[in-house]
Amino acid sequence: MIHTNTSIRVRYAETDPMRYVYYGNYATYFEVARVELFRSLGISYDEIEKMGIFLPVSEYKIKYLKPALYDQILHIKTSIKTKPGVRIIFDYEIYNDVDEKITEASTTLFFLRANDNKIIKCPDFLMKLIEKKWINV
Repeated sequence: MIHTNTSIRVRYAETDPMRYVYYGNYATYFEVARVELFRSLGISYDEIEKMGIFLPVSEYKIKYLKPALYDQILHIKTSIKTKPGVRIIFDYEIYNDVDEKITEASTTLFFLRANDNKIIKCPDFLMKLIEKKWINV
């Protein structure tokens, strides 16, 4: 397993009239957390793309437990619990600033070779970085 923690402060523009985070903004929060997880492995998302690999999202699941509110600092725990094959699954938990879990989610992405749009297994360069940080639980 690999995991990281990312914090985001809710901006006013991300909320609805009740000052709740608009549901569509959670996908952006998870993208930020995913990018930070890759960065923690020692590679940026930009570097992955420059090596000819795209990672489109094929599935997105979310469960809202409590609303996130304007100006709260949200703590996003992001994990990869199974080693990737042609897909990589990210699990997320969001905690508010009083450490209550408010959201659970997951995204499934697949590895796509950019030059021919072919679905491929996790590239070796990325798998080596993942295996370096992998913790058996």
